[in-house]
Formats: sequence, C-alpha cells, structure tokens
Amino acid sequence: MDKNCFSNSSLFTLHSPLSSDKFHDECGVFGVYGHREAANLTYLGLHALQHRGQEGAGICSSDGRQLYVEKSMGLVADIFSEKRLKRLPGEIAIGHNRYSTAGSSSLKNVQPIMVNFSLGSLAIAHNGNLVNALELRSELESKGAIFQSTSDSEVFVHLIANSSAGGLYERLIDASKAVSGAFSLLIMTEHELIAIRDQYGFRPLSIGRYDGAYVVASETCAFDLIGAKYIRDVEPGEMVIINENGINSMRPLHSPRHAFCIFEFIYFSRPDSNIFGNINVDAIRKELGRQLARESYVDADVVIPVPDSGVPAALGYAQQSRIPFDFGLIRNHYVGRTFIEPQQSIRHFGVKIKLNPVRKLLEGKRVLVIDDSIVRGTTSKKIVKMIREGGGAKEVHLRISSPPTIGPCFYGIDTPTRKELIASTHTVDEIRKYITADTLQYLNIEGLLKVVPNPEKFCTACFDDNYPVLTRQERIEQMELFLSGS
Repeated sequence: MDKNCFSNSSLFTLHSPLSSDKFHDECGVFGVYGHREAANLTYLGLHALQHRGQEGAGICSSDGRQLYVEKSMGLVADIFSEKRLKRLPGEIAIGHNRYSTAGSSSLKNVQPIMVNFSLGSLAIAHNGNLVNALELRSELESKGAIFQSTSDSEVFVHLIANSSAGGLYERLIDASKAVSGAFSLLIMTEHELIAIRDQYGFRPLSIGRYDGAYVVASETCAFDLIGAKYIRDVEPGEMVIINENGINSMRPLHSPRHAFCIFEFIYFSRPDSNIFGNINVDAIRKELGRQLARESYVDADVVIPVPDSGVPAALGYAQQSRIPFDFGLIRNHYVGRTFIEPQQSIRHFGVKIKLNPVRKLLEGKRVLVIDDSIVRGTTSKKIVKMIREGGGAKEVHLRISSPPTIGPCFYGIDTPTRKELIASTHTVDEIRKYITADTLQYLNIEGLLKVVPNPEKFCTACFDDNYPVLTRQERIEQMELFLSGS
C-alpha cells in the first residue's frame, strides 16, 4: 500500500494520525435504478458513505445505450465536480468508495470496474474480500486472463467473462459460487442494476425507494441524506435484479450460517445507520457501553470518549455507572490527509494534531476513557500520556467496548497481521503497562454477545479465531502474507 504519495517532498507526508492505528473497512457501495439524476444521487450516497473508504471513489452510469465512468483518487467531494457529474448521464448508476485491503492504493484499483465482453457492457462495485482470490487469479491467468489491477474484485469480472453459462444471471451465479469470502456486490449493465450478497452476509447491503426509483447502499445513512425510504436488506445468498419489470429476487447461494461482521456495530458503520435487519448502530454502541460498565466499573470523576467512535459507548457507560460524561478530548475535524510536519520534533505530534485534552476539565481528576478497540496500542499509549501529562489527570482508566482483538480479518477489513495485534501476544495487564494506564479492561465476548440480537448470526473471528470460511490453516497463513504485502 502506497502510504507516501508525496515522496518527492520531505515536508509533505500522508498521515492519518489516529486512524493509522484503527481498523478500516474496505469500501462502501451505492446504486440507483430509474431516476433521471442517478449520478447525482450516487454522488450524494457516496458522500454519506465516505467513512467506509477515503482513498478513491468512482461512479458508473448508463443512459440505456452505453456505460460511462468517472473515477479518481481522493475524497468524493474533491473528485466529482458539477462538470464531471454531467459526463455521467442516464437513469442507472453505481458508485464505490475505496479503502484498499486486497490490492494496492492506486487509480487502477479504484472501482467501479467497467468492461465490455460477449454479452455487452458491465460494471461492478464490490464491498468485501475474497479469501480464495489468489487461487482463482492464478487459475484464470493460466487460462490466458490478463488482469488490469491488483484488486481481488477483478476476479469476479474474469469469472463472469469466462463462464460457459448462457445468460448474464447464470454467469453471475457461477461466479458467486466460485468465490469464497465476503462480497456485497452492485453490478450494472446498460439496462439493469443487480445486487448480490454472499451467503454469510458479512457486509451490510440495503434496498430503498426514492422518488419512484430503487436505491441500494452499504448503509441506510446514505438513504437518509437523499430522503429515501428503507425497504429491506439484500438477504445473505440473495441476488436482487432491478430493471423495467421492477424488482425480482433469486436465491442461488445456500447459507450454511449467517456471519454478520460484529465490528460493523462496534466501529465501522455510522451511528445513524440501521444495518443487519434494520438494527440501529448507535443504540447497540450505547448498550455496549452499559454492558462494559456492568462488567468493569471503577471509581472515577468523569467519563470521556476517544472521539468520535467512542462517544456512544461512553454515553452508555456514563448512564449505567452514573459517572458524569464530558468531552475531555476535543477532536480537530479539519485534519486533511496531508499536512506539513514541523521542523522541530513535537512529542506525540501525530495524535496532538487530531486531539487535544481539556485541561480545565481533566486536571486532578480520576478520568475514565472509553474507546472502541485497541489495535497495536501505540495510539492508546499516546492518548493516555496526553490525558495524564497534557490534561493533568490524577488517574487514567481505559475501558474498551469490544473484546481483545487477537486475529486479523479476511472479510473486507484492513487489519494488521496477527503479530502486529498487541492483544494476540500480550495479556491485558501487559497491555495496560505498555499504554501506562492505571487500569485497563475490555468488554468480555460473552457481554458483547448479550448485546447484539441473534448473536449466533455474527462473525467474531477477530476475537475468538473462529473463522466462518477459512477452514484450512495454509489458507489463513497465505491470506496473512497477502494482506501484509509479503
């Protein structure tokens, strides 16, 4: 992954001071069928889904005769000017926000992927990660396939093109059965929009209605922005076909079990979204905080969140514990992807540019800090020191609203390798000593599963190593090497 796109200058570096030590979702998808402003609506949908990917974005549209595509590196609002949107005519469109997991960060990997093949034109946008992409790619290349990108999503395109089935639907089914892993897909042709979700349902995908048109999105917050009404989710294993005949459904993929990503509730999805059966994310996060307070109460003077993702859980913790809640860390929301490093070394500069402690609030206090997860521990350590030294706190107690993360995700989340996850090699007390907190406690996995409805339907592999799809140890090792760039 190219983390230094300004390498010609020693002053400018690509940074994300807090998010570099956070998990990242791979992407978000949004689609429209049957609206004269399809591309504009897709632009707004992608804007609402910007949190799911900030490296690049693209939109493909159809006017019924041909497909048009515009994509670039960067943020949605920076890419799509009014002039560029006018180059995307038609009443059908799909869009994609990218954060790379499988495949490097470059324009060639930005989606939608658009191709021409024997049945016409096709564009595809993919949220998720395929665990057998390397095997399939090798097999396809041995048959003469030429790949234009390093993204696992391109495997779908070649599987569709190389299928011996007669029609497009049959080819899509063939391709979907050949891949393993997570995929919430939007596919468009000149005349229709198709949504497919893997049989486990790892990533969310919802259907809505707006002004007589159908819309499909990774999260319902995208519906809220344009005023669309939520209808239902695309079900695990389902293929939804939207065209001039309306909306039709096929269920070609058998669902051995559901495996909804539990981290969508903990961190990834926006709090105002409803996912996995129209369940509100904010409500779950607050309940995680309440459960955390039941399990790990400590005497403190104030509860503060690590903004912004720690806010709902901190509110829940404060409500349950009756310890006052306040914003003891103020986030600078205007930090861009690049900034000028100071000539003189400033201690903890990367965190300080994003967060600042409120000393008047924290000084001399027993401070209880709520965060959603600990990845490597480096940022947590800087935050604890900032609160103690910069904020003047007497005590700093850290509570995490998820269990210790011990394994990487192979289903569409950019997680470090196992050896980089501090909880995979250290006890909770060793982590506490490393980050210099007075106390540290995580939410128990039993407590986590008490909070979510139908807990048997969720994937918790990052907490318990119980991978729903990866059954062969050699494949796990191969995927870890692939995601680490080795």
